[in-house]
Amino acid sequence: MQKKISIAILAIATVFLLAFSGPVGADTVKIGVIENLTGSMASLDQPSLNGVKLALKEINDAGGVLGKKVEIIVRDGKSDPATLATVVEEILGKGVSALTGLSDTTMVLAAAPAAQRMGVSFVSSGATSPSLPDEVGDCLFLEPFGDNVQAAAAAEYAYNDLGAKSVWVLYDKAMDYTYLLQRYFCDRFGGLGGAIISKATYQTGDTDFRAQITSLKSKKTLPDILFISSGPDEIGTIVKQVRDMGIKIPIVGGDGYDTPLLAKVAGPAAATDIYFTTHVALDSKGTKAFVENYNKMFGHPPENGFAALGYDAFKLIVNAVKNANSADPKAVKTALAATQGFKGVTGTINYPKGIRVPQKSVTIIKVDGGKFIFEKEVMPSEIPAP
Repeated sequence: MQKKISIAILAIATVFLLAFSGPVGADTVKIGVIENLTGSMASLDQPSLNGVKLALKEINDAGGVLGKKVEIIVRDGKSDPATLATVVEEILGKGVSALTGLSDTTMVLAAAPAAQRMGVSFVSSGATSPSLPDEVGDCLFLEPFGDNVQAAAAAEYAYNDLGAKSVWVLYDKAMDYTYLLQRYFCDRFGGLGGAIISKATYQTGDTDFRAQITSLKSKKTLPDILFISSGPDEIGTIVKQVRDMGIKIPIVGGDGYDTPLLAKVAGPAAATDIYFTTHVALDSKGTKAFVENYNKMFGHPPENGFAALGYDAFKLIVNAVKNANSADPKAVKTALAATQGFKGVTGTINYPKGIRVPQKSVTIIKVDGGKFIFEKEVMPSEIPAP
């Protein structure tokens, strides 16, 4: 009887280990991909998933990794934190070596803790809060730069290149990303000697911003620039209403602007004299092969820089599997943390010891007549603490 119980316990333990300790002896290396393919974040996450699919094709066409093909398990988080918390558990139950995806801080905070509890690495392809890895734990890595880096780059560009000495700030108070971005921007802009004349807020899902814009117009003297910290869903509407109400001064923002929705919703006439920070200029020499291959696979060029971020994040994970010589999640995590000199489309990734946010340069894009134009690539001279 005791022997039968021991055998039963061993069988259960074996099933548990196969389900949650990685794909031991599996025919493929499984990597989970969680993206918001519907809802407010879809214009960033769908291109990110396309980037993953392109990377997957290139890797498998070249023979895979560790002598095995790579398989992706994809789920839609629907831009909803509750849904994300559920579907990430489902992916983790498939025996993945690591996870990637998601372009927003709030969304990562909903999904990544489950991966942390299971000891499975999560490489966020687009979330940019520099404090995220420490908030979640040692299994969370960022592929892009932190918001403190891009905000400092925007502030220095506004002050030095645009000659702005005063700013009015509008931000979404419901998003971690938009709150932190404007905070870091104001820290650096103020440090340069710039004046923040006032701040106004709105809430995710708002469609009427005329009260905030009217308040701005009532000021005796308008600022030199507007810093509008917005996610992708609202920025086109905000820009249109600002311009329709007669305010023509430059608008500055972050990588939430890197979406076709900006020009599509605002219209070419309104989408002018706008400057934003992002991860890569898709018309640069270094992105030529990526853009051509993306166009060939999907029938159109990459929609934005988040396509390249998804591509790089996925290849970063596969590179860690190769360096670890194992698909075991624990070994993959160790290899990720030791990454040095990984060359991606969006820049070179190094993780300093104990830090899981790479220091990467920032691309400045100008929007003129609805067209995105590369301005410069920069590294800010001073970066606010996370």
